[in-house]
Amino acid sequence: MAVLVGKKAPAFTAKAVQGQNIIEEFSLEQFVGEKYVVLFFYPKDFTFVCPTELHRFQEEIAQFEARGVQVVGCSTDSEFSHWAWLNTPKAQGGIQGVSYPLVADINKTISEDYDVLAGEAYIDEDDNVEIAGELVAYRGLFLIDKEGIVRHQVVNDMPLGRSINECIRVIDALQHFEQHGEVCPMDWQKGDDAMTADHEGVSSYLSK
Repeated sequence: MAVLVGKKAPAFTAKAVQGQNIIEEFSLEQFVGEKYVVLFFYPKDFTFVCPTELHRFQEEIAQFEARGVQVVGCSTDSEFSHWAWLNTPKAQGGIQGVSYPLVADINKTISEDYDVLAGEAYIDEDDNVEIAGELVAYRGLFLIDKEGIVRHQVVNDMPLGRSINECIRVIDALQHFEQHGEVCPMDWQKGDDAMTADHEGVSSYLSK
């Protein structure tokens, strides 16, 4: 798996759906210099674990907005599938009420660039294209800073839902570091003591 942390987030332009609107050319470039981005991938529309994650991001959308973070979802479904799912009530397995953009990676290129595409395409001995597994996205999540640099990534296998609390915690840690120059130890939470990046600062922290 590619490690994108510390690197420029792969650029893309694709169709997306936000609310009732289909966006013909959606790009993360619009957020550079303006917002942080949480870009998360999920396997499929109209499934079981996926809507629990999409609804959970929506439930906490105010938390992300307060931190200047734009949430963006992405799967290998089409924009029409996204639109239909967004128009299906929650009680019927839909995600009606989700307000953040959902990118349509129908050509699989975005998932491939972020190295979260499951399955594999190859050419057999007869020059036929063969597919091993299913070409859908793992549950990848990428925190991208205002300069367009990936600062955090995590990838779960398809049966394993993510933790939105951990996502918010890492955003808080990044923003604390940017604002104060202090590094954040394991399990650090907003409001906890952090550490200066020198021996004196570490010793001071550990003595508490």
